[in-house]
Amino acid sequence: MKVVLACAGTGGHINPAIAIANIIKEKIPDSQFLFIGTEIGLENKLVAQAGFDIKHIRTGKIERSLTLNNFKQLYMAYRGISDAKKILKEFKPDIVVGTGGYICVPVMSASKKLKIPYVLHESNSYPGVSVKLFANKAKYVMVGFKDAVNRLKRKDNVVFTGTPAKFNKEKIDSLDITKCKKELNIDNINKKIVLVTCGSQGAKRINETLLETLRKYQDNDIYYILVTGDKNYAEIKALKEQIENDIGKSLDPYLKLEKFIFDMEKMYKVADLCVTRAGAMTINELAIADKKAILIPLPSAAENHQYYNAKVLEKAGIGKILEQKDLTCDSLYETVKDMLYNRTDTKENLSEVLVNDVDTKIYDCIKIYN
Repeated sequence: MKVVLACAGTGGHINPAIAIANIIKEKIPDSQFLFIGTEIGLENKLVAQAGFDIKHIRTGKIERSLTLNNFKQLYMAYRGISDAKKILKEFKPDIVVGTGGYICVPVMSASKKLKIPYVLHESNSYPGVSVKLFANKAKYVMVGFKDAVNRLKRKDNVVFTGTPAKFNKEKIDSLDITKCKKELNIDNINKKIVLVTCGSQGAKRINETLLETLRKYQDNDIYYILVTGDKNYAEIKALKEQIENDIGKSLDPYLKLEKFIFDMEKMYKVADLCVTRAGAMTINELAIADKKAILIPLPSAAENHQYYNAKVLEKAGIGKILEQKDLTCDSLYETVKDMLYNRTDTKENLSEVLVNDVDTKIYDCIKIYN
């Protein structure tokens, strides 16, 4: 089986594409894969790390207003169609898979022109523009949330497959908390643990707000693990040292800084509460790990999709939305206290997120093209 996968930009588009490729590879070992992305995107690093080949096309990120830059972006997207057609003609795939984002516009356009069947996967609760644009002609539109079904015009080709994750519930349940804490070098911590993480890039506003929270509130019952992201680590470390100098005491009894966490399932296991953005992959992981969470949606996310993702966990009873415009050291601390001590885990509606046999459901939408 020969498969082309189109993904670019953020991990929320790239990681599901890689996961889908791995699902197919496990089922059909002699399959051939080719990713299509941009020259400068994160997809180049992640796809290479996963062991797949990638080729590049020109493309544009279309804005929602009439600007001079939009004409340039439209032109680049148009040129990208010819780039994609050339790649598809050479590789001759049986199926093309798109996981949303602006890269899908030229690739799916080329696929339609060449009469190559394509499927889409939408991880977010609120489908993006490219998925909406190409959903009608897709063989299947696989969605990560039930809410997404009602936001697509055509329903007969939409399948609630869920979104593939890096770990499953069985793996989380099998982990020993004491052993995980030791491996994470926090075995001496006997407090409520709050994990603050906003992906590989981090979130400067959230990082800084947490540090200011600790300037004002050093709670002896709460220990924060802040995953800053690589690009923010040095700045946040310097801010921590400045606050320690200002208040005349170390923050080490209350805070641990990390650039990046590789064993997220272990960190989820030990955490009593998470503070995160609301990307689809994060929502999926929180549901699998059964973790209460304060969700701070990225306000600049297209279609405000992170807010809609967060609403799914809030409706399920394990999430609380704290919008960035309302984020202060006081609101963060009060919400942390409320979630830790006043909220019980209801988990009434996790069926809106959690799906059994995700890999099988995704494979069933693709295997007919083998």
